[in-house]
Amino acid sequence: MLRAMLTAPLTEDQAAELAAVFKALGDPVRLRLLSIIASRAGGEVCVCELTPEFPLSQPTISHHLKLLRQAGLIDGERRGTWVYYRLVPETTERLAALLASPGGEPPAGERRAAAEPAGAPA
Repeated sequence: MLRAMLTAPLTEDQAAELAAVFKALGDPVRLRLLSIIASRAGGEVCVCELTPEFPLSQPTISHHLKLLRQAGLIDGERRGTWVYYRLVPETTERLAALLASPGGEPPAGERRAAAEPAGAPA
């Protein structure tokens, strides 16, 4: 869907889906939650570890996590009384590709590297 935006106008459904992702990321708490989850060794984090990172109640943190899930950015798995969250790679990779390379082109350094024969001096 994101690549489609670079080559043709978005459909109404595509625009709504992408807007939900950007809306979810538009809040500093949710952006920070996503960052904590993404940077965690092992690729997942317990909600019990997220709550102490913020001066917010556990229900407020859970609400923010719910919005990130609804946007397709994270997924969760209940284990006993706790939920463990991890990134949804498909969504985050497509978003990263859109933001890193407008027009679907690889970044300039990658274009240059791909054009050089193997073993050529940099």
